[in-house]
Parts: sequence; C-alpha cells; structure tokens
Amino acid sequence: MAAKPPVFATLGCRLNAYETEAMKALSKEAGVENAVVVNTCAVTAEAVRKARQEIRRLRRENPTAKLVVTGCAAQTEPETFASMAEVDLVVGNTEKMQAATWESLKGPDFVGETEKVQVDDIMSVTETAGHLIDGFGTRSRAYVQVQNGCDHRCTFCIIPYGRGNSRSVPAGVVVDQIKRLVQKGFNEVVLTGVDLTSWGADLPAQPKLGDLVMRILKLVPDLPRLRISSIDSIEVDENLMQAIATEPRLMPHLHLSLQHGDDLILKRMKRRHLRDDAIRFTEEARALRPDITFGADIIAGFPTETEDHFANSLKLVEECDLTWLHVFPYSRREGTPAARIPQQVNGKIIRDRAARLRAAGEAQVRKHLEAQVGRTHRILMENARMGRTEQFTEVTFESDQGEGTIVEARITGLSGHQLTAA
Repeated sequence: MAAKPPVFATLGCRLNAYETEAMKALSKEAGVENAVVVNTCAVTAEAVRKARQEIRRLRRENPTAKLVVTGCAAQTEPETFASMAEVDLVVGNTEKMQAATWESLKGPDFVGETEKVQVDDIMSVTETAGHLIDGFGTRSRAYVQVQNGCDHRCTFCIIPYGRGNSRSVPAGVVVDQIKRLVQKGFNEVVLTGVDLTSWGADLPAQPKLGDLVMRILKLVPDLPRLRISSIDSIEVDENLMQAIATEPRLMPHLHLSLQHGDDLILKRMKRRHLRDDAIRFTEEARALRPDITFGADIIAGFPTETEDHFANSLKLVEECDLTWLHVFPYSRREGTPAARIPQQVNGKIIRDRAARLRAAGEAQVRKHLEAQVGRTHRILMENARMGRTEQFTEVTFESDQGEGTIVEARITGLSGHQLTAA
C-alpha cells in the first residue's frame, strides 16, 4: 500500500495558515505518514466548538490515522482536546514548529510511546524563528511571519495565552527571506504577525515596524509590492507614516485593530486608543496617501454595551471611511476579564448589532467599488481570471491573464463584491 501523506486542517487566522505550511514542510522532511493535523483557533468559544467538530469529522474520514491537535486552542485548553477519544496527541504552539516533534511522529506506533499532551509554558518562549516558507495560497503572493505573540492584555482576548509574549524576527532574517521569495518570482510579500506594530520592541536598539518596512524596500529593490497585515494604529511610528507617504511599493491598504467606536467601551476593553485617535490616524494617512483604503476589526455586543455605545461604532465606520469590515459578535471566553463582567449583552441583541454593522460595511464596500469604475488599476493576478488591486479589491477578467503577473487594466463595472475589467 502506498504511503499516505499527512492531512492538514487549518482554522482561524492567516498566521495559522502560514504555520500550517511550515508544519507541512517539517512533516515532509521527517517522513511522517498517515497522520491528520488540526491547527486550531481560540479567538472565540465558537472557534473551539468548530475545532472539536472538525476533529470528529476528520476522525470519521481517517479512522486509522494518527490525529494531532495543535494551535491556539490546543495551547490554551489542552485537556479539552486530550479528553476527546478521537485525539492521539495534543501539541503546543511552540512544539508544533520544532523538527523533533515531527520526528517523533514518524513511527507507526507512536501512540502510547509519548505523552499525549506536549504543551509547554508559552510565556517562557523568547524567540520567534523565521520559518522559510516559499509562499502559499497563490503563486503571486507570499506571507512572511515577522512577529508572534502579544504583550497587551485586552479584556476580551485569549490570544496572548495561546501565542505568548511579543517576540520579533530580526530584520536581517526577514530581508534575506524576502530576497529569496522575489528570486522565486513572487510579486507581492505580506508581513504578518499577531501584534505587528509591536515588532522590534524586543530586539537590540528597539527598531519600529516602519524601520523594517523602509529597510525591506531599500534592500530589496526588485520587490514590486509590499503589504502589511493587521496593525494597531496607535502604535504606528513616524517611519511607517513616511513609507505610506513616499513609497508606492507599500500597498495603500491597512487593516486596523479598532474593536469599538465608544471611548467607555474601549477603556473597558483595555484598548490603548480612543475613537478620536482612530479618526485622526485615518485622516492623516489619507492626507498622505489619498488612494488608501482601510479595513477594521469591530466587536458587537461587548459586555455593558448600550445602544448609544453601539451607535458610536456604527458612526465610526463612516467617520474613518472604513471599507472592509471584520465584524465579530462578542463571544464570552472563559479565562478573560470580560467574561467576568456581570452585564453581559443578550445574544439576540449581539446578533442584531453585528448584522447592522455588517450592513454598514456592505454599504461602504459598494461605495468603494462604484468609485473605481472608469479608473485604471495595477492588478496582481491570483489566478487566470481574478486579481487584486493595490487596495486589495478583487477584480475579475473576461479573458485569461498571466497568473502571478501585475497587469494594468481599466475597471469597467462591478459584480457583487468584485470589480470587473476588460
């Protein structure tokens, strides 16, 4: 019988997807066979429920495989998964990136020979390795992890306990990896992390994210497009603002971790910005780069949120001219301070407010799309018929284009959430 390669399932964020690619490479190098690996998310209670559901499904489909659970939910509540009959091994977020873990999975009878739970204290981890992934998802765009973990303790968030404290990949390692990716033909690189704007705080001389961006653009002149994933706008430094203003290769699209539009709720969330800070940042960035677009994370129904508090989040969508919203109905997470607040919002009200936020987001998307008709954009092709503008808007074509190439095209119309081009 032919050897069966491992099956990987990824839940949650882009960083998880990146790390799944690293695990694939590690498992291939170790010669792991007939295994199922579930890389979990812990951001909400619903995410943990979905992980358990996925584990049961994969066990039914792979009855003889070694089933390994890892990721943030495995890190924060390992016993939840260890108690499942379907699970053979629970591996922490640090252990999943170590070659020794995958070496131990090589043998057909590893179960019973090792501890079922291999999860160490994530807070003791002081380094983030720059895993050399050649890119994933498409042949056009590569993701580079430059930071992991978070030093902040927002009252709703469990992620620091899954990812540990903030730690950075040194700039030289990042630059070398991006050079390698450009040589392999990638036309766009995306910098990723858990709390990206904290990059550099643990490195000598404490450089800022803007320093890293400027260094990449200077030392990798052949890189056509550099993109930044989610940032905390209150931590943006002068060099990053300078790059926004002067570097056309830095893409004019920023996803902001805003979470709410009311000052009292922001304080109860233990965020470090107020609504005026968010408005000021978007106005300053737009003055420097008029074509910039913003996405944002916003939570609906945080404990104690009244209709007036929620109205401030709705107003913030227009006041910051946000285009791409990620709306999260508040989900109570045991182990977080917010879970202990007595005034939890009714679930039906939370769902209603989330729907209203999404409707506001839909209107903003429509406004953005309509404004692009007749304009010419440079579009990075993700496949033969679909690519993305510099603002990350999807564009579809009637004829085949070269996958991974950057094409210049005039926008002729829109269809759903996509633009169309001739």
